[in-house]
Amino acid sequence: MKRKHKIYLCMTIFLLTIYIGLLAILCLSEHGDSTATIRSFKDAFWYSLVTLTTVGYGDLTPVTPLGKAVGVIFLLMSAGIMMTLFGAAVSFVTSEGLPLFLLSFQRKKNWYYFADCSVESITLAANIHREEPDTVIIFGEKTDEQTESPDFPCLFINASPARIVAHKKNIGPKCKIFLMKENDIGINAHAVDLHTLPVEVYARTTNGQDHLSGNINFFHSYDCCARQYWHSKPLCSTEKTIVIIGFENYGRCILKRAILTNILSVDQHIAYHIFGDAEGFLATHNHLHETFSLNETSETTDSLIFHKELWELNHTILAQADRIIICPDDEPEGWNIYWRLNSYYQIRGAIHLHSNRKTPGVTYFGTNEEIYTPNQIMRTSLNRAAVIINEIFCKSVSYPTKTWEELDSFHRESKITAADHILMKIRVLMQDESITELTPEITQKAYQKYCETKKSATVLDTYRRLDHTRWLRFYTYYNWTYGPARNDFNRQHPMLCSYEQLNTEQKRERDAAWELLGSVAAELNETI
Repeated sequence: MKRKHKIYLCMTIFLLTIYIGLLAILCLSEHGDSTATIRSFKDAFWYSLVTLTTVGYGDLTPVTPLGKAVGVIFLLMSAGIMMTLFGAAVSFVTSEGLPLFLLSFQRKKNWYYFADCSVESITLAANIHREEPDTVIIFGEKTDEQTESPDFPCLFINASPARIVAHKKNIGPKCKIFLMKENDIGINAHAVDLHTLPVEVYARTTNGQDHLSGNINFFHSYDCCARQYWHSKPLCSTEKTIVIIGFENYGRCILKRAILTNILSVDQHIAYHIFGDAEGFLATHNHLHETFSLNETSETTDSLIFHKELWELNHTILAQADRIIICPDDEPEGWNIYWRLNSYYQIRGAIHLHSNRKTPGVTYFGTNEEIYTPNQIMRTSLNRAAVIINEIFCKSVSYPTKTWEELDSFHRESKITAADHILMKIRVLMQDESITELTPEITQKAYQKYCETKKSATVLDTYRRLDHTRWLRFYTYYNWTYGPARNDFNRQHPMLCSYEQLNTEQKRERDAAWELLGSVAAELNETI
């Protein structure tokens, strides 16, 4: 960049030298002629301006042969200058020059920069603009022919994030940068050196990681969809058979959240029937048999039954299902399954379809408008309870702890899972399955109910069993096993055993998850 500036400077000096030289020649040649109207350097300068701008007043004209020659040069230069000025103006308007100029007047506002202009990017940007109308939306590329143009104010600037950030000049809030394509952080040229910039980066990933380091944050759109699904359509105590059709990215995340969150009773026995390729999933999570009955229905615990055959062959299971979740990654395939189920099968339970199309009479979930929101992607709401739980934990112990930003992915996930189960705890305490929102008021009422009911030793024991089941599921899902002492490297823990094998002190540890309700209610109330 410095070398280019030097070239421009040298060219400018060269052109100025030629221009001044021509003015001097014109002045000297005309000065000796008594009939000349150009008598001074000032006259020569005025004549050159009038000629170069093509105004042509005619008040001053050269009369000598050399003066006329200089005049011809100015005339020829005027055409080039006008073409150059016109081209520069067009280039300024059509390139990033004008948008960058407009940005200069909005540095105190929030800037949101999207590296691409996809459907997901436009949806998130629209939701941001809806919440913050006085904000600046910047796209790093134009929309393609298959994507509708945004219907909100935005700028298209083909410039790197570094250039955008430099243009902000550290005025106002930090710029937020979004990489909305899957795993784009490692391949997009716009992602180079983002960790060195004073920005907040949010990158879409498929590996489930929540945080990298410094200013790099990941969001997992499939997991966001799964969490949103079980938050808005939580498990009910009457549901005993759940069918999942489609076991790709969405299906795996929906089952994961069901495993980690759907614990309503210590004696529940829900059968999850999964249709799709589960070989890789089972190979990765090879300790699920310790907390679930695998491929065989149980009357004492939850079952995970993975079907290798086509779902179309299982008329009886589909007819018995309390809930059928259709979630292949390919949305048209999902609609195909939905219409075939309704056309040819006897279905008594609810059918939930993952779809971006909103059709009357269809229970759908996971639309772009629901998933690509500031609260989902930037985790200001989705993980709020998890962050609060970690803050409460940090305050309650005397030994060194880590802030939310310092936690690794495993311990973040541990807090997230505990927070997601708070809704289930509230539904259990209040005996109200219509509750789907975590509000300060309902959380406080649930905590009061817990304080009243825990006085019964039997009820307290039930609460402890319930949370121990949730805790066991989390650790076995991440392939932890029993060990006489906790060892994070070997993934061993002394409490990875049945509830009956726990000693009195270990059983009391399960009270903490319930006692948190009071603190969470207070913290939620403060953040509203």
